[in-house]
Amino acid sequence: MSTNLISGIVPVNHRKADDDQAEWRDQQAIAKATKAANARQISGRRRFIDPTTCERDYSLDELEFMKAVDQYKKTSGRPFPTLCEMLEVLCSLGYQKIYELEPSSV
Repeated sequence: MSTNLISGIVPVNHRKADDDQAEWRDQQAIAKATKAANARQISGRRRFIDPTTCERDYSLDELEFMKAVDQYKKTSGRPFPTLCEMLEVLCSLGYQKIYELEPSSV
């Protein structure tokens, strides 16, 4: 596609065949999305629950950490925090690295 350098006008192709193909793809995408939504609704499966962890009883510390991570995700708007951000969450809960003192050689 060439551009007219003087006026900056880009020619556009308005062929009917392109519109028909785009409409067909849109209809196909809509049909697939509708089918998937219906299947998900019929199964009763909720997408945001990890089935591998549903049956587990969490300790109070684990629950506190999961709630803190959830809160961080909501406030930051980041669904997948980085490791540095996870470290920030841990530090906000009061966790600190404890350094062992090396015995001095006498």
